[in-house]
Amino acid sequence: MPLPPLVEPVAALSEAERARTARHRSLAGVGDLGQRRLAAAHVAVVGAGGIGSPVVLALAAAGVGVLTVIDDDVVEISNLQRQVIHRREDSGEPKVASAARAAADLSDTLVHGVRERLSPSNARRLLEGADLVIDGSDTFDTREAVAAACEELGVPLVWGTVQAFDAQVTVFWSSPPAGEAPVRLADLYPPGSVGEVPTCEEVGVLGALCLQVGSLLSMEAVKLITGIGEPLLGRVLVIDGLRARQREVALRRTSVRPAAVQPVPQVTPESVDLARATIVDVREDHEVSTGMIAGARHVPLGRLLADPRALAGAEDLVIVCEVGMRARRAAEALRAAGIPASVLAGGMRAWNAAEGAHGGRGVRA
Repeated sequence: MPLPPLVEPVAALSEAERARTARHRSLAGVGDLGQRRLAAAHVAVVGAGGIGSPVVLALAAAGVGVLTVIDDDVVEISNLQRQVIHRREDSGEPKVASAARAAADLSDTLVHGVRERLSPSNARRLLEGADLVIDGSDTFDTREAVAAACEELGVPLVWGTVQAFDAQVTVFWSSPPAGEAPVRLADLYPPGSVGEVPTCEEVGVLGALCLQVGSLLSMEAVKLITGIGEPLLGRVLVIDGLRARQREVALRRTSVRPAAVQPVPQVTPESVDLARATIVDVREDHEVSTGMIAGARHVPLGRLLADPRALAGAEDLVIVCEVGMRARRAAEALRAAGIPASVLAGGMRAWNAAEGAHGGRGVRA
């Protein structure tokens, strides 16, 4: 059911905004009043990357009055496959500068760009004053800091994640309107249950799916601001991009604690015995073309996950990727199949650093 609108409307729209938002104002349930609520709203967007980019574009186009965009990063060419707010000529420039430029080209939305990394120590300060927060960050530590600040401030948190071809979208709110049960990040991911989350660099991300999720997050924000529709409070939308399937999972307050997880053993570059170990590199072809540990076997992660038992019988298995996330996933699959395996801590980056510091033991092209 609809929730009460988040904000009181501005008194009136400018003639230019009335003309620009005419199709919104024709919508039943939005109208001039809803559009004036959007103009009064202040939304904080954490991250100007794959998710934050379409969010900023959509909300600026929608006529949201103020956007605070928080991101400490600069634009890189590899961002542009999914971070559609940036341009090639922005390479090396702060992402918040691209966000402000794009919003100014679309509407009268005022963008406050904050080039600062959000953390538990500054989250409340950065988010205070926003009517609603959208989390488009890319690490779970940041997501926990955002969620904790939103719980403390009592503002709704519109939340989404994208990894490879899959995504989740929901709304958390510690102090929802009367009659609605509070729902928090800990109800979806109890503390300690997540572990290290693979990065986009390690497992990839489909750019088009980022646009889809950013659009959904923006829609949730519009619904909450204007008081229309049924927000995803207490519901998680799960998206399977490859199969074009979406399903909904109920989310309720819970006190269930995560089961203890047996950690995957790790070895350091200095402790690896190249004469005894079977080293398996699970990176992709284009990554191993720059070099592999001498004697290592190349088994891309997807092939290993499809048939982990193909490595049965190998002794002293050490799995390596670029920084360790994919290697851990591979080792977990091997161990689940009854095949002992450990992970090279820090991956090839740590190996190469150790080689440079102590003299090479072998990296073959």
